[in-house]
Amino acid sequence: MNNRVELNDLWPIIDEVISSGGEFQFKPNGISMLPLIRPGVDTVTLVSPGEIKKTDIVLYRRDNGKFVLHRVMYVRKKDFIMRGDNQKYLEVGVRRDQILASVKGIVKDGSCVDFSSEEYKKYVKSLYRHILKYRIRAFLAGIKHKIFK
Repeated sequence: MNNRVELNDLWPIIDEVISSGGEFQFKPNGISMLPLIRPGVDTVTLVSPGEIKKTDIVLYRRDNGKFVLHRVMYVRKKDFIMRGDNQKYLEVGVRRDQILASVKGIVKDGSCVDFSSEEYKKYVKSLYRHILKYRIRAFLAGIKHKIFK
């Protein structure tokens, strides 16, 4: 028996719950937030988005209607730059009006992930180092390509 429900079908209920100050828990699918969030295993608690900061995990809807749960990598004046923890590429230009909810908590193996713990902070810092290394490599590859055309 398949108990899977599409987020699009649940969104009106989720929106009503979090808009009234409540919390909504679900088990996300997809691998973009591995290893932090395991698809169909770990539980995420959504709340209404308040102030959105760098490193927050948010649920947003792309212009094509697809729901995405990713981390805020950078906050800009008019938009945000997002990235799944398990992805190389940054998603630029996510607008504030696209952000539907913030992740308040994650339950893994029966325990809540402590966003203030040193272990979690080191994990998040490693994500930024990974992106920096990737961007430097891409920049150097572009220079190499121009030099050795």
